[in-house]
Amino acid sequence: MNVAPPKRLEAILCALEGASNAKDLQVAIIELRDFFRVAHLSYHLVSTGGGPYDISTYPPRWTARYIEKDYLRIDPVILGCRQRLHPVDWQRLDWSGKAVLAFAQDASEHGIGRQGYSVPLWGPNGQFALFSITHDCDDAAWAHFTGTYRHKLFLIAHYFNEKARQFGAEPAHANTRALSPREADALTLLALGYRRAQVADTLSISEHTLRVYIETARAKLGAHNTVHAVARALSQGRIAI
Repeated sequence: MNVAPPKRLEAILCALEGASNAKDLQVAIIELRDFFRVAHLSYHLVSTGGGPYDISTYPPRWTARYIEKDYLRIDPVILGCRQRLHPVDWQRLDWSGKAVLAFAQDASEHGIGRQGYSVPLWGPNGQFALFSITHDCDDAAWAHFTGTYRHKLFLIAHYFNEKARQFGAEPAHANTRALSPREADALTLLALGYRRAQVADTLSISEHTLRVYIETARAKLGAHNTVHAVARALSQGRIAI
C-alpha cells in the first residue's frame, strides 16, 4: 500500500479541528480516505440517546443494504469491538457461522474491502462508537500499514469522536481544570501504548501512585474510563504524542 506524503495530513487535521457541523466531518472523512489511499473510512456511533449516527465513505447502497438486512445484529465488528478497549484488526474477530459469512460476502460485493481495522470509542452515559478503516490488499501489506499508522489512527478516531458527539449526539462537556505534570506524563505514556507497569517504572513511582494520578486525571477530564481520558487529553491538546 502506498500513502501520500505525511505533510498533507496536518492540513486535514486542521480542517477537522475547525469543523462546525456534520457536513464538515463528511468532507474530512473523505479527505482522510484519500490521504491514506484506502477503500473506506467510517465513524459509527452505536449507543446514544439520539440513535445511531454515521459519517462514512461507504456507498449509499451498502448503507441501505446494511439497514435493510439489520446487519447490526450480527456484524462481527460491532459485536467484537463492544468487548474491547483497544484497536483491533478484523482478522482477530469471529467470522464463523453461516449468517456472518453471508454478511462478509455481501460486504465484499459492495466494495467494503476484506481488510479492516477498528478503534472502539467509549464515552459517558453508555456511548459506544467505532472508527474503522478498510481496504483490499494482502495480509503483509495490511500489517505494515496498520503498524505504521496505528498511533495516528488512534488519535484521529478519538478526535473525530469528540467532534461527532458535539454535532450528532451528546455535547462534549468542557473541563478547564489543568492536569498536573505527573498526570499528563502518565496519560502520554498510556497513549503511546505503555502498560501500567511500564508507565510506573518509567516515572519511578509505584503502581498505586500511578492509579491515583490516572483517577484524578479522569475526574478533571470528565472521562468515563482511562481510554476516554487519553482521548480527551489528546483532543484538547493537554498531551501530545
